Amino acid sequence: MKRVQRVEVVKNLCKSCGTCIYYCPKKCMEMGNERNMKGYYFPIIDFEACIGCGTCALVCPEAAIDILKED
Repeated sequence: MKRVQRVEVVKNLCKSCGTCIYYCPKKCMEMGNERNMKGYYFPIIDFEACIGCGTCALVCPEAAIDILKED
């Protein structure tokens, strides 16, 4: 089944709370080791495991995850 959407972290909005990682049903996100402009770490996504469900975007308190349509 082809994924119809993908998620993208807006790095400079992320505040490293980890809510997206906790609620991801596929556990395909982990906190990266790079920092954004504010000094916070931000999550990285394993796109091979991600199903594009959008749960991470829904639970993010900073609205730091965008849902993008796949071409």
